[in-house]
Amino acid sequence: MEETLKILVVNDDQVDRMAVRSALTKAGVQMKLSEVGDGNDAFSALNTTAYDCVLLNYRLLDQNGLSFIQQLRSSEIKVPLVVLTGEGDEQIAVQLIEAGATDYLSKSKISPETLSQVLRSAIRVYRAEMQAALAIQQLRESHEQLIRKNQELEKQQQEIQMQNFKLLEASQLKSHFLATMSHELRTPMNAIIGFSQILLRPKFGQLTHQQADMIKRIFNNGKHLLMLVNEVLDFSKLEAGRLDLKAERFDVSKVVNLAVGEMRSLADAKNLSLLMQTDLQNTLIFNDPVRIKQILINLLSNAIKFTESGEIWVEVKELPANRVGIIVRDTGIGIAPKNFKHIFEAFWQVDQTITRKYPGTGLGLAIIDSLVRMMGGKIFLESKLGIGSTFIIELPRQITLSIAADVPALQLDGDEIFCSGKNSHTSVISSQ
Repeated sequence: MEETLKILVVNDDQVDRMAVRSALTKAGVQMKLSEVGDGNDAFSALNTTAYDCVLLNYRLLDQNGLSFIQQLRSSEIKVPLVVLTGEGDEQIAVQLIEAGATDYLSKSKISPETLSQVLRSAIRVYRAEMQAALAIQQLRESHEQLIRKNQELEKQQQEIQMQNFKLLEASQLKSHFLATMSHELRTPMNAIIGFSQILLRPKFGQLTHQQADMIKRIFNNGKHLLMLVNEVLDFSKLEAGRLDLKAERFDVSKVVNLAVGEMRSLADAKNLSLLMQTDLQNTLIFNDPVRIKQILINLLSNAIKFTESGEIWVEVKELPANRVGIIVRDTGIGIAPKNFKHIFEAFWQVDQTITRKYPGTGLGLAIIDSLVRMMGGKIFLESKLGIGSTFIIELPRQITLSIAADVPALQLDGDEIFCSGKNSHTSVISSQ
């Protein structure tokens, strides 16, 4: 169905108005036609009704068409305008278009076909211009929104950076506090342990059974507290990147034997079997023996703590690509799969309550994970609830060194590692 157009004819000549009406009717234009004779009536009509097009006579009694168009556009009234000019008025067409007219047509050329064509063309052009203007406005608004969003994002980013800075500062303060307090606590703890050890020696006097039991408790609790303090100190150093590895060539089987020997009494106290197996063609490796022993002590301590009955195995074996594997397996309570991703997090424990059955700082596995990564190795966990857990550590036979200027270069001869010079036995590896 053809659209019905609302058309306003502004012309003070009744004959001209009739000619326009007749031409549009003959052209078959579906319309609602309104007619006014001067500019004031035209303004009133345009302020109250939305028209699809205005057919304006250039020469009006009260003003000319050019001033009317300028007044109309300054009033922000938007409507397509077709100016009907007389003979000799064609030369002002450019001024009319610049002033805001959509098109013009000479009265002498008015016919149903030409008027209909000019009318519909003017409406199409106007509507296309309005759509383009709307699109530009929407783009402008979108651009302004993007600018505001970018400003908000920049502000949020600055706030996040400030928060990160504060968190980093707080973390550094925490690490410094932990390191300082741990260091200060070690001195009195070592004194407590040392003096309680001295009191237990027979040459310092005979103790009653009750006295000996109390001093043994002081000694054992002191050692346990010192172990916790050392864990906190190691963790603070690792977190601050200040813990160094002191690498040397050593027999890994002997270090494993020492660690197992130190933990055997705790296993015996719980009636647990502590077994060890070494299957290495060459037991010499280049690493930090103190930290290797610390890793084993922590793993065995956890295994004994969480195992009520059964056995604990320690295995050292050859791996491909010149690597060594250290495996600690137990028949303890096991770890649920949902906790695998948390098990190496600092201060994390399966039971987080203050009344938990198993004591500890929750730093042991976090320290192990950090040390293994410093050594260029990997750690894996296999576990089932109620059956037990297996920790598998893979380490390179020779850890990577950052060779300082005063440290002689290493020379490899097969699996043997040799150093020359006065620093041949110990080199320092900085944390990566």
